[in-house]
Amino acid sequence: MEGYASALIALGLLFAAGLGADALGRRTRLPRVTLLLACGLIAGGPGLDLIPATLKEIYPVVTVIALTMVAFLLGGELSIRTLRQHGRAIVVISLAVVMVTLLVVGLGLAALGVPVAAAVMIAAIATATDPAATYDVIRQTGSRGSFTRTLKGIVAIDDAWGVMVFALMVVTAQALTGAGSGIEVLAEALAEIALSLLLGLAIGLPGALLTGRLSSGEPLRIEALGLVFLTAGLSLWFDLSYLIAGMTAGAVIVNFARHHTRAFREIEHLEWPFMIIFFILAGATLEAQMLWTVGPVLVGYIVFRLLGRLLGGWLGATLAGVPQAERVWYGPALLPQAGVAIGMALIAGEVFPDHAAMITALSIGATVVFELAGPLVTERALRGVQSASN
Repeated sequence: MEGYASALIALGLLFAAGLGADALGRRTRLPRVTLLLACGLIAGGPGLDLIPATLKEIYPVVTVIALTMVAFLLGGELSIRTLRQHGRAIVVISLAVVMVTLLVVGLGLAALGVPVAAAVMIAAIATATDPAATYDVIRQTGSRGSFTRTLKGIVAIDDAWGVMVFALMVVTAQALTGAGSGIEVLAEALAEIALSLLLGLAIGLPGALLTGRLSSGEPLRIEALGLVFLTAGLSLWFDLSYLIAGMTAGAVIVNFARHHTRAFREIEHLEWPFMIIFFILAGATLEAQMLWTVGPVLVGYIVFRLLGRLLGGWLGATLAGVPQAERVWYGPALLPQAGVAIGMALIAGEVFPDHAAMITALSIGATVVFELAGPLVTERALRGVQSASN
């Protein structure tokens, strides 16, 4: 029982840290995501190692729950009205950011002498974005308007683009090295996306019809938890993407649940406690020492990804015809990177074991940088757009 007692005490302290981060963020305008990650770095393995092992064991479960909630909320932004107004911008900007980042990082790392297969895979990993950090910064700043709605839409579909690009780059890297055709990897990725979309539909359609019938048109908290847990659990059961499934279910519910006044209010109320645990434990599991193991290559990767995001965001926004004042801010707003990138790195390491150590070290090291600094830049982008609009 001592292990459980220490875990409960740690949970209480984590929630207190969340309150402190929220209060400090309001006074200093620092993103609470960065503050929570910093708390995790200090309290976890990289720092004082105060978080009990029992609590660390629940991190994978909390991660799935928290990100599924974020996926529902982002899917809820993809209403027909939003897509009519911003659909073209969402698609064009998201694709431009992904493709330009892929090219800049891949070519840049190859120029630094990184093996071609490793450079291709790391470039694919660079396209991933952290939806949880981006969405929380948006909520914390209270941003509204076309830029914010478009940004939420971009983050919502980013995971789907990332999976497809990653699968295509596995095929490309294997073809370049003669290691195989890679067609099976591509087929599996496309099947995962299609089945994740179908799972989201299968949950979202009855969810849209049945929720909110028992309490004057408002979904109950237990209904929200049921949808989130069901989506997360079935996604894991069938080895599908809970981000894509949750986003799809959220989009279906927001467009078909006409009797709701606010379809996702209860998820918004439930989300923050899970996010506190998620971000602090994420910080506790970051391996900051990885920053020093790959040296100049890591610096190059960070610079190239930053450049790719900036150029891709500007190019996509220009092609989409968004207001001039918003164009330079899309790339900076999409810098945070976390769990999806690490997952891609592990898969890439299995496919190319000769480059596994480099790919993993670069991904983890870059995650430390972009997850801590990325929300700061996202917050600056949101305020920059707001200032330019006033």
